Amino acid sequence: MEKNTLGKRIKEARLAKKMTQSEVVGDFITRNMLSQIESGSATPSVKTLEYLCKVLEIEPNALLPDENDSKNAPDAEGYISIRTEFINKNYKAVIEYDADDEFSDEICALKAKACLMMAREYSGSDSATDLQKALDLAKQASELSKRGVFADESVKSKADELLKANAKRLSDYYRSLL
Repeated sequence: MEKNTLGKRIKEARLAKKMTQSEVVGDFITRNMLSQIESGSATPSVKTLEYLCKVLEIEPNALLPDENDSKNAPDAEGYISIRTEFINKNYKAVIEYDADDEFSDEICALKAKACLMMAREYSGSDSATDLQKALDLAKQASELSKRGVFADESVKSKADELLKANAKRLSDYYRSLL
């Protein structure tokens, strides 16, 4: 579903309840975020959608496209597939997944954790190539961990620690070659 279609349906449900944006958001999200969701400039997470459905007293399927809509429902299948890959420790598949869908915040969080796990694996090697891969993955984990509603400071912190440790190891390795 397109973001603006989802946002329109949320706004219609809110207006049907004669609620203001401030009344809907409570302490869960900001009024500005709801405004962005309703205008289609932001995509809500699954958790946010669940919250909005509860407050607006609507079923989640009320936000999904009608059978006559030309667009498909959100790519829940893709998210479930990537989540399964993560559980099965197929981190490479998680990292390579294109997250341009309704579940991009969730997938971004999974990618950050997958990058961290692969960085740890490569960190166990003494190969300069593997250490460089560990650095690249730790940097990617650090960046991804700051994004979206599932931003995770602990993943960022662990990735940054790994980044520093491997940068030092790689630096020491190159110094030994001189």
